[in-house]
Amino acid sequence: MTKRIFASPGRYVQGSGVIAELGAYLADFGDSAFLVSDDIVWGLTGAKVEEAVSGKVKFHRERFNGEASSNEIRRLADAARTVGSKVVVGLGGGKTLDTVKAVADELKQPVVIVPTIASTDAPCSALSVIYSDDGVFEKYRFYSKNPDLVLVDTWICAQAPVRLFASGIADGLATYVEALAVQRSNAKTMVGGASSIAGMAIAEACEKTLLTYGYSAYCAVENKLVTPAVEAVVEASTLLSGLGFENGGLAGAHAIHNGFTALHGDIHHLTHGEKVAYGTLAHMILEQRPDEEIADYIRFYQQINMPTTLKELHLEGVSREDLIKVGELANSEADTLRNLRTDFTAEEVADAILAVDALSRAM
Repeated sequence: MTKRIFASPGRYVQGSGVIAELGAYLADFGDSAFLVSDDIVWGLTGAKVEEAVSGKVKFHRERFNGEASSNEIRRLADAARTVGSKVVVGLGGGKTLDTVKAVADELKQPVVIVPTIASTDAPCSALSVIYSDDGVFEKYRFYSKNPDLVLVDTWICAQAPVRLFASGIADGLATYVEALAVQRSNAKTMVGGASSIAGMAIAEACEKTLLTYGYSAYCAVENKLVTPAVEAVVEASTLLSGLGFENGGLAGAHAIHNGFTALHGDIHHLTHGEKVAYGTLAHMILEQRPDEEIADYIRFYQQINMPTTLKELHLEGVSREDLIKVGELANSEADTLRNLRTDFTAEEVADAILAVDALSRAM
Protein backbone atom coordinates (compact mmCIF):
# COMPACT_ATOMS: atom_id res chain seq x y z
CA MET A 1 0.00 0.00 0.00
CA THR A 2 1.26 3.45 -0.91
CA LYS A 3 0.41 6.06 1.70
CA ARG A 4 0.98 9.78 1.89
CA ILE A 5 1.84 11.47 5.17
CA PHE A 6 2.00 15.21 5.84
CA ALA A 7 3.62 16.47 9.04
CA SER A 8 3.81 20.00 10.45
CA PRO A 9 4.30 21.85 13.75
CA GLY A 10 1.25 22.56 15.90
CA ARG A 11 1.59 26.32 15.37
CA TYR A 12 4.05 28.60 13.61
CA VAL A 13 4.32 32.27 14.65
CA GLN A 14 6.65 34.72 12.90
CA GLY A 15 7.14 38.46 13.12
CA SER A 16 9.34 41.27 14.35
CA GLY A 17 9.09 41.45 18.15
CA VAL A 18 7.06 38.27 18.74
CA ILE A 19 9.53 37.13 21.41
CA ALA A 20 7.46 39.34 23.76
CA GLU A 21 4.61 36.84 23.39
CA LEU A 22 6.66 33.81 24.50
CA GLY A 23 5.39 33.76 28.08
CA ALA A 24 1.75 33.80 27.05
CA TYR A 25 2.30 30.87 24.70
CA LEU A 26 4.28 28.89 27.29
CA ALA A 27 1.52 29.28 29.85
CA ASP A 28 -0.70 27.13 27.59
CA PHE A 29 1.65 24.18 28.17
CA GLY A 30 2.19 24.40 31.93
CA ASP A 31 3.58 26.51 34.73
CA SER A 32 7.24 25.38 34.59
CA ALA A 33 9.51 25.73 31.57
CA PHE A 34 12.98 24.27 30.99
CA LEU A 35 14.92 26.62 28.68
CA VAL A 36 18.05 25.55 26.81
CA SER A 37 20.45 27.93 25.05
CA ASP A 38 24.16 28.46 24.68
CA ASP A 39 25.81 31.34 26.50
CA ILE A 40 26.12 33.54 23.40
CA VAL A 41 22.41 33.28 22.57
CA TRP A 42 21.43 33.87 26.20
CA GLY A 43 23.63 36.95 26.35
CA LEU A 44 21.80 38.36 23.33
CA THR A 45 18.22 37.31 24.13
CA GLY A 46 18.10 36.47 27.83
CA ALA A 47 16.77 39.83 28.98
CA LYS A 48 13.95 39.76 26.42
CA VAL A 49 13.07 36.19 27.34
CA GLU A 50 13.01 36.91 31.06
CA GLU A 51 10.78 39.92 30.48
CA ALA A 52 8.46 37.88 28.27
CA VAL A 53 7.98 34.99 30.73
CA SER A 54 8.00 36.99 33.97
CA GLY A 55 4.71 36.49 35.80
CA LYS A 56 3.55 33.92 33.24
CA VAL A 57 5.58 30.78 34.04
CA LYS A 58 8.48 29.67 36.21
CA PHE A 59 11.57 28.78 34.22
CA HIS A 60 14.98 27.21 34.63
CA ARG A 61 17.65 27.96 32.03
CA GLU A 62 20.33 25.37 31.28
CA ARG A 63 23.44 25.93 29.17
CA PHE A 64 23.81 24.03 25.87
CA ASN A 65 27.31 22.64 25.49
CA GLY A 66 27.44 22.86 21.71
CA GLU A 67 26.94 19.38 20.26
CA ALA A 68 23.72 17.49 19.49
CA SER A 69 25.05 14.26 20.94
CA SER A 70 23.46 11.44 22.93
CA ASN A 71 25.47 12.40 26.00
CA GLU A 72 24.31 16.03 25.85
CA ILE A 73 20.70 14.93 25.38
CA ARG A 74 20.96 12.64 28.39
CA ARG A 75 22.53 15.36 30.56
CA LEU A 76 19.85 17.91 29.74
CA ALA A 77 17.00 15.44 30.16
CA ASP A 78 18.28 14.57 33.63
CA ALA A 79 18.47 18.28 34.50
CA ALA A 80 14.91 18.86 33.28
CA ARG A 81 13.62 15.99 35.40
CA THR A 82 15.37 17.43 38.44
CA VAL A 83 13.68 20.83 38.13
CA GLY A 84 10.28 19.35 37.27
CA SER A 85 9.65 20.99 33.90
CA LYS A 86 6.30 20.84 32.10
CA VAL A 87 7.51 22.17 28.73
CA VAL A 88 10.95 22.21 27.09
CA VAL A 89 12.07 25.33 25.22
CA GLY A 90 15.00 25.70 22.85
CA LEU A 91 16.54 29.04 21.94
CA GLY A 92 19.29 29.16 19.34
CA GLY A 93 20.48 27.48 16.17
CA GLY A 94 20.09 24.07 14.60
CA LYS A 95 22.09 21.91 17.00
CA THR A 96 20.48 23.49 20.06
CA LEU A 97 17.03 22.96 18.61
CA ASP A 98 17.73 19.37 17.53
CA THR A 99 18.97 18.63 21.05
CA VAL A 100 15.93 20.18 22.69
CA LYS A 101 13.56 18.15 20.52
CA ALA A 102 15.32 15.01 21.71
CA VAL A 103 15.14 16.12 25.36
CA ALA A 104 11.40 16.74 25.05
CA ASP A 105 10.99 13.32 23.46
CA GLU A 106 12.87 11.70 26.35
CA LEU A 107 10.52 13.43 28.81
CA LYS A 108 7.38 13.03 26.66
CA GLN A 109 6.69 16.74 27.14
CA PRO A 110 5.68 19.55 24.77
CA VAL A 111 8.50 21.36 23.00
CA VAL A 112 8.65 25.01 21.98
CA ILE A 113 11.25 26.07 19.43
CA VAL A 114 12.56 29.66 19.32
CA PRO A 115 15.15 30.06 16.53
CA THR A 116 17.44 33.03 17.07
CA ILE A 117 18.99 32.69 13.63
CA ALA A 118 17.36 31.81 10.31
CA SER A 119 20.19 29.47 9.42
CA THR A 120 18.63 26.00 9.08
CA ASP A 121 15.32 24.25 8.52
CA ALA A 122 15.58 22.31 11.81
CA PRO A 123 12.92 24.25 13.80
CA CYS A 124 9.75 22.75 12.33
CA SER A 125 10.71 19.11 11.85
CA ALA A 126 10.01 15.96 13.85
CA LEU A 127 13.59 14.75 13.68
CA SER A 128 17.06 15.56 14.93
CA VAL A 129 20.48 15.01 13.44
CA ILE A 130 22.57 13.27 16.09
CA TYR A 131 26.36 13.58 16.16
CA SER A 132 29.11 12.10 18.29
CA ASP A 133 30.64 14.28 20.99
CA ASP A 134 33.35 15.07 18.42
CA GLY A 135 30.86 16.25 15.78
CA VAL A 136 30.77 13.19 13.49
CA PHE A 137 27.35 12.37 12.00
CA GLU A 138 25.79 9.28 13.60
CA LYS A 139 22.09 9.07 12.73
CA TYR A 140 18.73 10.77 12.30
CA ARG A 141 16.44 10.51 15.30
CA PHE A 142 12.72 10.60 14.49
CA TYR A 143 9.80 11.64 16.70
CA SER A 144 6.10 10.87 16.75
CA LYS A 145 5.17 14.54 16.45
CA ASN A 146 6.53 17.89 15.33
CA PRO A 147 7.22 20.77 17.72
CA ASP A 148 4.13 22.11 19.45
CA LEU A 149 5.09 25.72 18.72
CA VAL A 150 7.73 27.42 16.58
CA LEU A 151 8.12 31.11 17.40
CA VAL A 152 10.40 33.14 15.12
CA ASP A 153 11.26 36.75 15.96
CA THR A 154 12.52 38.17 12.68
CA TRP A 155 14.11 41.19 14.38
CA ILE A 156 16.30 38.86 16.45
CA CYS A 157 17.17 36.81 13.36
CA ALA A 158 18.13 39.98 11.46
CA GLN A 159 20.60 41.00 14.18
CA ALA A 160 22.63 37.82 13.71
CA PRO A 161 25.61 37.73 11.32
CA VAL A 162 24.46 37.83 7.70
CA ARG A 163 26.59 34.74 7.04
CA LEU A 164 24.13 32.72 9.15
CA PHE A 165 21.16 34.19 7.29
CA ALA A 166 22.79 33.20 3.99
CA SER A 167 23.41 29.73 5.37
CA GLY A 168 19.67 29.35 5.95
CA ILE A 169 19.01 30.33 2.35
CA ALA A 170 21.51 27.73 1.16
CA ASP A 171 20.02 25.03 3.36
CA GLY A 172 16.58 25.94 2.04
CA LEU A 173 17.69 25.76 -1.59
CA ALA A 174 18.47 22.08 -1.15
CA THR A 175 14.80 21.42 -0.35
CA TYR A 176 13.25 21.27 -3.81
CA VAL A 177 16.37 19.78 -5.40
CA GLU A 178 16.23 16.83 -3.01
CA ALA A 179 12.44 16.52 -2.97
CA LEU A 180 12.41 16.15 -6.77
CA ALA A 181 15.01 13.39 -6.53
CA VAL A 182 12.96 11.55 -3.91
CA GLN A 183 9.82 11.85 -6.04
CA ARG A 184 11.58 10.59 -9.18
CA SER A 185 13.07 7.58 -7.41
CA ASN A 186 9.80 6.77 -5.59
CA ALA A 187 11.72 6.80 -2.31
CA LYS A 188 10.09 7.55 1.02
CA THR A 189 10.01 11.01 2.57
CA MET A 190 11.40 11.77 6.01
CA VAL A 191 8.00 10.94 7.53
CA GLY A 192 7.89 7.53 5.86
CA GLY A 193 5.36 8.11 3.11
CA ALA A 194 5.24 8.81 -0.60
CA SER A 195 5.71 12.35 -1.91
CA SER A 196 2.55 14.37 -1.41
CA ILE A 197 1.15 17.16 -3.58
CA ALA A 198 1.30 19.50 -0.59
CA GLY A 199 4.89 18.63 0.27
CA MET A 200 6.11 19.11 -3.30
CA ALA A 201 4.19 22.39 -3.72
CA ILE A 202 5.72 23.76 -0.51
CA ALA A 203 9.22 22.66 -1.57
CA GLU A 204 8.80 24.37 -4.94
CA ALA A 205 7.50 27.56 -3.29
CA CYS A 206 10.55 27.50 -1.02
CA GLU A 207 12.96 27.50 -3.96
CA LYS A 208 11.02 30.18 -5.84
CA THR A 209 10.86 32.48 -2.80
CA LEU A 210 14.56 32.14 -1.98
CA LEU A 211 15.72 32.76 -5.55
CA THR A 212 13.31 35.69 -6.00
CA TYR A 213 13.96 37.57 -2.76
CA GLY A 214 17.12 35.99 -1.35
CA TYR A 215 19.67 38.56 -2.48
CA SER A 216 17.68 41.66 -1.46
CA ALA A 217 16.92 40.04 1.90
CA TYR A 218 20.62 39.23 2.31
CA CYS A 219 21.49 42.90 1.70
CA ALA A 220 18.86 44.02 4.23
CA VAL A 221 20.11 41.67 6.95
CA GLU A 222 23.66 42.78 6.21
CA ASN A 223 22.40 46.12 7.56
CA LYS A 224 20.31 44.48 10.34
CA LEU A 225 17.02 45.51 8.72
CA VAL A 226 13.69 43.69 8.60
CA THR A 227 11.95 44.16 5.25
CA PRO A 228 9.09 42.30 3.54
CA ALA A 229 11.75 40.39 1.60
CA VAL A 230 13.40 39.36 4.88
CA GLU A 231 10.08 38.15 6.25
CA ALA A 232 9.50 36.13 3.07
CA VAL A 233 12.95 34.57 3.14
CA VAL A 234 12.79 33.72 6.86
CA GLU A 235 9.46 31.99 6.25
CA ALA A 236 10.93 30.12 3.28
CA SER A 237 14.14 29.02 4.99
CA THR A 238 12.40 28.09 8.24
CA LEU A 239 8.80 27.00 7.59
CA LEU A 240 8.69 26.14 3.87
CA SER A 241 12.05 24.43 3.91
CA GLY A 242 11.20 22.56 7.10
CA LEU A 243 7.88 21.31 5.76
CA GLY A 244 9.39 20.73 2.32
CA PHE A 245 12.32 18.58 3.36
CA GLU A 246 10.30 16.55 5.84
CA ASN A 247 7.35 15.90 3.54
CA GLY A 248 9.44 15.86 0.36
CA GLY A 249 12.51 13.98 1.56
CA LEU A 250 16.29 14.30 1.56
CA ALA A 251 18.76 12.92 -0.96
CA GLY A 252 22.30 13.80 -2.03
CA ALA A 253 22.85 17.33 -0.72
CA HIS A 254 22.45 16.48 2.95
CA ALA A 255 24.10 13.08 2.63
CA ILE A 256 27.22 14.72 1.19
CA HIS A 257 27.07 17.34 3.96
CA ASN A 258 27.07 14.48 6.46
CA GLY A 259 29.86 12.80 4.54
CA PHE A 260 32.07 15.84 5.10
CA THR A 261 32.11 14.95 8.82
CA ALA A 262 34.50 12.13 7.91
CA LEU A 263 37.19 14.76 7.37
CA HIS A 264 39.23 16.76 9.86
CA GLY A 265 40.29 20.38 9.67
CA ASP A 266 38.91 23.83 9.01
CA ILE A 267 35.88 22.61 7.05
CA HIS A 268 34.22 22.11 10.43
CA HIS A 269 34.40 25.85 11.05
CA LEU A 270 31.80 26.24 8.29
CA THR A 271 28.07 26.32 8.97
CA HIS A 272 25.57 23.59 8.15
CA GLY A 273 24.17 25.64 5.27
CA GLU A 274 27.59 26.38 3.80
CA LYS A 275 28.38 22.68 3.56
CA VAL A 276 24.86 21.90 2.28
CA ALA A 277 25.34 24.50 -0.47
CA TYR A 278 28.34 22.59 -1.80
CA GLY A 279 26.50 19.30 -1.27
CA THR A 280 23.60 20.61 -3.35
CA LEU A 281 25.91 21.38 -6.26
CA ALA A 282 27.49 17.92 -6.01
CA HIS A 283 23.98 16.41 -5.93
CA MET A 284 23.13 18.30 -9.12
CA ILE A 285 26.31 16.98 -10.79
CA LEU A 286 25.40 13.40 -9.82
CA GLU A 287 21.85 13.95 -11.09
CA GLN A 288 23.20 15.21 -14.43
CA ARG A 289 21.31 18.49 -14.19
CA PRO A 290 21.75 20.78 -17.23
CA ASP A 291 24.87 22.94 -17.10
CA GLU A 292 22.88 26.18 -16.98
CA GLU A 293 20.82 25.06 -13.98
CA ILE A 294 23.98 24.28 -12.02
CA ALA A 295 25.56 27.55 -13.16
CA ASP A 296 22.51 29.51 -11.99
CA TYR A 297 22.86 28.00 -8.53
CA ILE A 298 26.60 28.71 -8.46
CA ARG A 299 26.03 32.35 -9.41
CA PHE A 300 23.38 32.78 -6.74
CA TYR A 301 25.55 31.16 -4.07
CA GLN A 302 28.38 33.48 -5.04
CA GLN A 303 26.07 36.49 -4.57
CA ILE A 304 25.42 35.50 -0.96
CA ASN A 305 28.99 34.34 -0.28
CA MET A 306 28.37 30.61 -0.01
CA PRO A 307 31.28 28.28 -0.86
CA THR A 308 31.37 26.92 -4.40
CA THR A 309 35.04 25.87 -4.58
CA LEU A 310 37.15 23.50 -2.52
CA LYS A 311 39.28 26.44 -1.42
CA GLU A 312 36.20 28.20 0.00
CA LEU A 313 35.22 24.91 1.64
CA HIS A 314 38.66 24.86 3.35
CA LEU A 315 39.53 21.71 1.39
CA GLU A 316 42.06 23.13 -1.06
CA GLY A 317 44.54 20.38 -1.92
CA VAL A 318 42.36 17.63 -0.44
CA SER A 319 43.27 14.19 -1.72
CA ARG A 320 40.87 12.12 -3.78
CA GLU A 321 41.32 9.37 -1.20
CA ASP A 322 39.90 11.66 1.51
CA LEU A 323 36.97 12.58 -0.72
CA ILE A 324 36.30 8.88 -1.23
CA LYS A 325 35.91 8.68 2.56
CA VAL A 326 33.28 11.41 2.25
CA GLY A 327 31.54 9.35 -0.42
CA GLU A 328 31.62 6.23 1.72
CA LEU A 329 29.98 7.97 4.68
CA ALA A 330 27.44 9.75 2.46
CA ASN A 331 26.48 6.41 0.94
CA SER A 332 25.95 4.64 4.26
CA GLU A 333 22.64 2.90 4.91
CA ALA A 334 21.82 5.42 7.64
CA ASP A 335 21.87 8.32 5.18
CA THR A 336 19.86 9.54 2.19
CA LEU A 337 22.12 9.46 -0.90
CA ARG A 338 20.30 6.32 -2.04
CA ASN A 339 17.15 8.40 -2.46
CA LEU A 340 18.94 9.97 -5.42
CA ARG A 341 20.17 6.64 -6.79
CA THR A 342 20.87 3.34 -5.11
CA ASP A 343 24.11 2.39 -6.84
CA PHE A 344 26.46 5.36 -6.57
CA THR A 345 30.01 4.48 -5.61
CA ALA A 346 32.16 6.47 -3.20
CA GLU A 347 34.43 7.26 -6.14
CA GLU A 348 31.56 8.81 -8.09
CA VAL A 349 30.71 11.05 -5.13
CA ALA A 350 34.36 12.11 -4.87
CA ASP A 351 34.41 12.95 -8.58
CA ALA A 352 31.22 15.03 -8.24
CA ILE A 353 32.77 17.05 -5.41
CA LEU A 354 35.84 17.69 -7.55
CA ALA A 355 33.66 18.53 -10.58
CA VAL A 356 31.83 21.27 -8.66
CA ASP A 357 35.16 22.89 -7.91
CA ALA A 358 36.27 22.67 -11.55
CA LEU A 359 33.02 24.15 -12.89
CA SER A 360 32.91 26.94 -10.34
CA ARG A 361 36.51 27.98 -11.00
CA ALA A 362 35.87 27.88 -14.75
CA MET A 363 33.01 30.35 -14.28
